[in-house]
This record gives sequence, C-alpha cells and structure tokens, in this order.
Amino acid sequence: MAPQTRRTAFPKVLIERDTDSEQSSSEEEEEQEEDPPSEEENENENEEKIEDSNDGKKKGKATITISLKKVCKVCKRAGHEAGFKGATYIDCPMKPCFLCKMPGHTTMTCPHRVTTELGVIPAPHKNTQNLVEFIFERQLRPGITSIKPAYVIPDQVNCAAIRYHSRRITCLEFHPTNNHILLSGDKKGQLGVWDFAKVHEKTVYGNIHSCILNNMRLSPANDGTIYAASSDGTISCTDLETGISSSLMNLNPDGWQGPRSWRMLYGMDINSEKGVVLVADNFGFLYLVDTRSNSQTGKAILIHKKGSKVVSLHCNPVQPDLLLSCGNDHFARLWDMRRLEAGSALCNLEHRRVVNSAYFSPLSGSKILSTSQDNRLRIWDSIFGNLDSPSREIVHSHDFNRHLTPFRAEWDPKDPSESLAVIGRYISENYNGTALHPIDFVDINTGQLVAEVMDPNITTISPVNKLHPRDDVLASGSSRSLFIWRPKEKYDVAEQLDMRKIVVFGGDEKKRGKKSRDEYDDDSDDEKFNFKGKNVKAKKSEKETTRYSRKVKR
Repeated sequence: MAPQTRRTAFPKVLIERDTDSEQSSSEEEEEQEEDPPSEEENENENEEKIEDSNDGKKKGKATITISLKKVCKVCKRAGHEAGFKGATYIDCPMKPCFLCKMPGHTTMTCPHRVTTELGVIPAPHKNTQNLVEFIFERQLRPGITSIKPAYVIPDQVNCAAIRYHSRRITCLEFHPTNNHILLSGDKKGQLGVWDFAKVHEKTVYGNIHSCILNNMRLSPANDGTIYAASSDGTISCTDLETGISSSLMNLNPDGWQGPRSWRMLYGMDINSEKGVVLVADNFGFLYLVDTRSNSQTGKAILIHKKGSKVVSLHCNPVQPDLLLSCGNDHFARLWDMRRLEAGSALCNLEHRRVVNSAYFSPLSGSKILSTSQDNRLRIWDSIFGNLDSPSREIVHSHDFNRHLTPFRAEWDPKDPSESLAVIGRYISENYNGTALHPIDFVDINTGQLVAEVMDPNITTISPVNKLHPRDDVLASGSSRSLFIWRPKEKYDVAEQLDMRKIVVFGGDEKKRGKKSRDEYDDDSDDEKFNFKGKNVKAKKSEKETTRYSRKVKR
C-alpha cells in the first residue's frame, strides 16, 4: 500500500502596513464620495469574506494578522512614534514636553533646552534679616572667601578604564588621603579600587556583596576601611589593602522569603561625631550601627512613608546632628539626630516626583541641593530660612526609564562660593552627527550652564559623577567604564594625545555565548567605545596601557 502524506494547511497571513504617503482624512472622504461602492461589489466582498472564513474553519487554522503599523512606545497608540532617533528626541503628541513636563511645545523646541536659567530667580546679594542666619554669617562664614573665584572645569579625558566592572557602575568615592585612588561599586556588588595614576592596575573585590552596591563611605578614623550598603540587606566593612570584609548587619538572615519581606539598603552616611553608620532600607526605616562595636544600636526608626525606599542620607558637615534624607515618597526630610522618632522631622521638603538625592553644601552646610525625577534641581539657600518652598528650581534632563543608575547632582567640594554642581544629562545632543550625552556643570545660584563636557568616543550615558575634593579632577562612571577628566592644558595637540591613556579590560567578554537575563538590564558598552588609535589594544590576561588617539570635536 502506497504511503499516505498528510496535507498541511497553512493559515492565511494578512499584513497591515502604513502607506508611504499617508492620505488625509478629507482626501479619503472625497474619494469615498466620488466612487461609492456598488451593492454588487459589496455582495461580492461579503461572499469572499464568508468563503475565507469557512475555509479557515474547515482547515482548522485561524487567520494570522501581522501589523507593521507605527506604534508609539510612550502611549501605546498606533499612527505615530516617539522616543530617541539618533540624537533627536521625537515627542509623543499625547504627552507634554519630555524635558520640562509642560504642554505647548516639543522637547527640541523647549526654551529650557536653550537657556537653563529660564525662569530661575538668582540668589539675592543683600544682607539677611534672620537672626539665626545673621549669627551664622558672623561666626562661621568668615572662614569662606567672599570673592568668587573663576571656575576650573575638568573638560578633557585624561585616562580611562574601559569595561573595568562586569556590571554597570552605581557609586564612586575618592580616597581621603591618596589623591589617585578611586573607589567604585557596581550592580553585581563588587568593589573596585583603581589607581588612575598607574592606569593599568586593576583591583576588584567580588566577594563582598551578592547584588547591587548602592552606597559606600570611607571610615573617618581609618582611611583604609570602607563601609558599604547593598541591596542584599547587609552592611560590609572592608579592608582596602587585603579585601577582607566583615558583615556588620544583615536584615535578611533567613535568606529569600519573597519580595514582600526582602529588605534592601540604599541610603548611607557616617556620623563621625557619634561614631555611627546610618543606613536606610526600602521600607522607609533608618538603622544605626556603632562603628566601635560593629553592631546595630537601638531599634529601626520609620523616617519616611512606610513601604517607600529611602535612597539618600547626608549628615550636615558643620552640625552633624542635622540629618537630611530623601526617598520615593516625594519628600526630602530634615531631622535632628538628638530626637530621632517617627514623625518628628524638623521640615518636610516636598517634591513632585521621586527624589534621587539631597545633600547639604560641603563647606558651610547651610544650603540644600536635591535632584528629582521631574527633571528639576531644587536649591534651598539657607536651612535657617523659609523651607516651605525652594529658593529656585532649575530644569535639567535627568529623568530616565530604567537600566540606569539614578542621576544625582553633586556639589563641587573645592568651590568656596558653594555654587557649582555637576550632573550627567539624559537627553542626547547632536555633535557633528554623533549622539552624545554631556556632563553638565551648573551654577545653582543663577541656573546658568557653566560648561558641558563630552567626548566623541563616549556615546553612553554618564549618570555617576564625582568631583575630587582636592584636585581639579572629575571621575565619571559610564556603564561599566571609568573616566578621569582634567582641565585642558596649554600643550600642543600631539602632546595632549600622548598624555591621555586608555586601558581596556575584559577583552574576552564578547566571546561568552549566550548572556544571562540580568546582563540585558544594563546598557552595554561593548560596541559603544570606538577607539580607533593604533595603540589601543585589549588583551585577555595582560593589562596594557594604551593611548587615547582621537581628537575631540566640538
């Protein structure tokens, strides 16, 4: 008997696509009026549809429709697109401006994109009438020079470590005594110690935390010890020389019991006067850890809305009893550590969206700078004055979706006028056909953009930035790479290129095969740093110093 073959019935495929030249609704109506369909044509079409559906039922296959129409990723509606196309941001017509969050214009034509100081009220130069502030000006302010010096901007890449970490960088700190040591944490929980004077040396401790290292602070009593807070719910104390780490507190001793009970530590600071490490979790609680006994003291204190994430803690540099916190409940709060109780905040600084960070000014401690997800930098000129509303708001692009470390505006610790802040930019700019994300230096007294620094080889976003406390150096973390910026020297172009050193780590990471699911959460920089110099090499085992040989374009 001859073998029988099964007849395979393939489903009917309909492809919907946008026409190259879309017709307006008025033209379509005119065509319908000019050529109305006849009854016979309608009957024939209905008969064809019935036959197609009957055929589908007989064969047991449903019709597959493939739509190639444009769908907006913002509002999920068809007919238009929104988002980045190269260096140009296309607005969704259903949403307000992506930069200032106001309707009536697009992001490309937003007035704040041209002048950052638009609508900003400059800081007053008159004497204060507040008695407390007057005493502060008389007793503490004389140590700060009244003449505002010229800003020194690190605007050129001096050296870099490409793919220094295995995951994206989350925090940076400079060593308090060694000017060339940069400490970095990443999403995997690793701690990096990089001597950028030697460039090629790489030290990464990978056995400290099991997931995101959110914050770290060096011990005021011992500059060879660093404390770190992680999303695994632990505080670590690590020796920088040996990498030996000990856990001071573990909020998840029973391991993973589900997302509702898992506690993660975010905000962190050290109060050297009281000798305690302050950390806060994702449920709104504050914890105190004694640095002498290396154990928790007292009970957890609810300082923000229960269930909200507390992402930043900062003790006042002049009066350590003052504590500033902020979190996902849209508030930054001022506390007196001598009376820490739930609901006893000295002041609640309201924001319209999530607050990424809030810091006191580094020298006098009298100003507050906060970064919020509503694309606003908020400044309070005096903690002794009226804190009901900020002294000024500066529109700046740092609202992001995900897969990025949150943007945080950082003070310049060397600026005696306490007016310069640095922050990375989210919206890209078109520089000679290349989409770049600059790092902005902003004058918080006037709202003016002092400088925007970028490099044509760095096309990834730089959300983590730290200014050196003593030298004119800027450290930035972009994806998994570290960059050191210095001011441009008055050398020839050839000498400048010869002085700039780049070392590439992790050259064999592309040959891994399939990536894990978590690796797709980060913005990969494997193909985004295009160094075309002849001396740039990446080796598997050797760490070789390379030259940065591409001219900066402006």
